[in-house]
Amino acid sequence: MSLMLTSKAFSNQDRIPAQYTCEGKNVSPPLSWSGVPVGTKSLALIVDDPDAPDPAAPKTIWTHWVLYNLPAIDGTLPEGVQAADLPQGTREGTNDWKRTGYGGPCPPIGRHRYYFRLFALDLVLPDLGRPTRAKVLASMEGHVVLSYELMGTYEKSRKS
Repeated sequence: MSLMLTSKAFSNQDRIPAQYTCEGKNVSPPLSWSGVPVGTKSLALIVDDPDAPDPAAPKTIWTHWVLYNLPAIDGTLPEGVQAADLPQGTREGTNDWKRTGYGGPCPPIGRHRYYFRLFALDLVLPDLGRPTRAKVLASMEGHVVLSYELMGTYEKSRKS
């Protein structure tokens, strides 16, 4: 068995429904993972957009959600999960809106790709406060047992 991350809301490489974006409720989609490898001590989830601000000329990777120290077991996150409902021990990092929690797709131009990356780690990370994506990735370096990514796309609807 290998690590997998899925959503009931969208399939890999499909369009993310508007309710999970700035044009909808802007809540996190439901997520499920399985196949956590033996020896895993914790999981991390990072959601980002490598196409910011324009897929034709990307300049940055925009971070939408950072979670770390998720329990090292198969699990789920329900739609619109709030901090108080995260699995025990889970910590939140800071997204590029300078806050914790999920921030949905809101591309200024074109169709962007959104990567939901799940990392199985061979350690429980120390309390990093409210780290950025970069700080979590640096702390994970050399400790990733396995990773998996679920990619969805989104383009804002055109208003006439």
